[in-house]
Amino acid sequence: MRLKPLSMCRAACSAVLAMLWLPTAAVEINHATVAELDGVRGIGPALSRAMLAERDAAPFQDWPDLMRRVRGVKAATASQLSDAGLTVQGQPFNRSGKAPPSTMRPPRDTH
Repeated sequence: MRLKPLSMCRAACSAVLAMLWLPTAAVEINHATVAELDGVRGIGPALSRAMLAERDAAPFQDWPDLMRRVRGVKAATASQLSDAGLTVQGQPFNRSGKAPPSTMRPPRDTH
């Protein structure tokens, strides 16, 4: 059976659209391999090496910790990487800038 060029084009377009709609699998930075990090859109070889070098020193505690320790990762980049599936301690980047309730410290008693 031989497909006509138009049929092949439709099949290829359908496959591409299906891949675009698939949910992005989460990649946990504290457990990811080099290949998994490189597979996250926005992470190239230099950034993955920097991330792994810092992770070898100590696991990342949260997104602010990652942004402090890895040069070039600020809020805009963190948001992009999170949208592409990267997580820190299982959490996506919190765009509000506030820590999730489970990690917030109680206020100090100033009296």
